[in-house]
Amino acid sequence: MFHVILFEPEIPPNTGNIIRLCANVGCSLHLIEPLGFDFDDKRLRRAGLDYQEFAHVQRHANLAECLSALQQPRLFAFSTKGSHSYADVAYQDGDAFIFGPETRGLPEDVRSSIPPQQLLRLPMREGSRSLNLSNTVAIAVYEAWRQSGFVSQ
Repeated sequence: MFHVILFEPEIPPNTGNIIRLCANVGCSLHLIEPLGFDFDDKRLRRAGLDYQEFAHVQRHANLAECLSALQQPRLFAFSTKGSHSYADVAYQDGDAFIFGPETRGLPEDVRSSIPPQQLLRLPMREGSRSLNLSNTVAIAVYEAWRQSGFVSQ
């Protein structure tokens, strides 16, 4: 299936919603530290509705450690600074999707380490700043899953 990577997530309910999403579609979730909350936060548990037992969630000290553990997957970064549409990509099993922290997005050093054609954006109305993190992850994951015929592993 696919891998969702949250780079230094800050808001517990967003991460909880993404845990629930990953449990329901079969993606693994990777959290890059530092987290902006305690992993036992009640808001995280409430949003995830205890789906943690159904989702494969791993924490990593840094992005390099995460990518190494995933054996260097094809990585797509989602950013308002992306120049390619998420809908124009032919996703493959094992692809990884990275999303930045809610208040600041992916840092420049992470964005610049990813090939420009793999720096993606979701279309929005002119002048809009960004979508909610959990909504963005859901849109990206469902497009990739749709392309795979909604096959679960």
